[in-house]
Amino acid sequence: MKYNIRLWPDRDVQVEKVRIGGISALVIRRKDDGAPGTEGRPGAEVSPRPEMSTGAQGRLRPEVSPGAQGRLRPGVLWIHGGGYITGMKEMVYMSRAMDLVKKFGAVVVAPDYRLALQAPYPAALRDCYKTLLYMKGHAAELGIRKDQIMVGGESAGGGLCAALCMVARDKGKVKVAFQMPLYPMLDNLDTESSRDNHGKVWNTRRNHFGWRMYLRGEVKERVSPYAAAAGQTNWKDLPPAYTFVGDGEPFYAETLDFVRHLQEAGVEASVDVWHSDMHAFDMLRPDLPESRKAIRKFEGAFAYAVEHYFAENE
Repeated sequence: MKYNIRLWPDRDVQVEKVRIGGISALVIRRKDDGAPGTEGRPGAEVSPRPEMSTGAQGRLRPEVSPGAQGRLRPGVLWIHGGGYITGMKEMVYMSRAMDLVKKFGAVVVAPDYRLALQAPYPAALRDCYKTLLYMKGHAAELGIRKDQIMVGGESAGGGLCAALCMVARDKGKVKVAFQMPLYPMLDNLDTESSRDNHGKVWNTRRNHFGWRMYLRGEVKERVSPYAAAAGQTNWKDLPPAYTFVGDGEPFYAETLDFVRHLQEAGVEASVDVWHSDMHAFDMLRPDLPESRKAIRKFEGAFAYAVEHYFAENE
């Protein structure tokens, strides 16, 4: 079976490399958007104290005049997958994040976080949190809205996405407007679907190895939710969420549990389930009918988030 592997950008996006602490990151935006507008500089069309309207869950939404090139965009921190042990920031080019850039004009920041073989937990999470702080602190230079800083990722990147939103809530330095942890790697303990799973791409054996490398000796016990987000006991006040997952892959059960916990805590969250035992089917086989449907639903969820989810940052 031939998989779609793309580690280079399309011609209709522009890419900048930046340094964030000790790691590098890609900043990706749509090419025809031109230079990003910034608050206090020509291009941004946000008044010093814009009119405010109420968004979903009482969030206050600054009314932004829609300019051609200079208007501020949603900012998305996108975290690549790879079971915490493999992968690279260039995987963003084959991820759903590129849809957000090309179709919605979002500015995506993809960090090259440290992998578990060299640096186990909490290295990757710390790198992602530094990236989140960078996006808030450099929102004007990036041309992103401070009230629409979002986080997404696939597989282990989805697990980091969920954990990062928990860290952000608890520390209170950055407010995340929306999270997109796709088929996330959340639970270091076996679930009904990750136990004895022989699905394509990712399975029980690989899952055990990934967690063993990431946690180093704490695999068989419940750990901090920052390390494995399924262990969270307080699900309140987390960002609204959307995800999807295949019904035959290892992370099926933990994805559904994640959404259920959020809903029970009063957080807006939804999940779409597709018939597939291929982990990351939308990335590796975007031509499949199920992939096409999943991609359309994901884009619809993001379009809704752009219109309804806001989290004001000072």
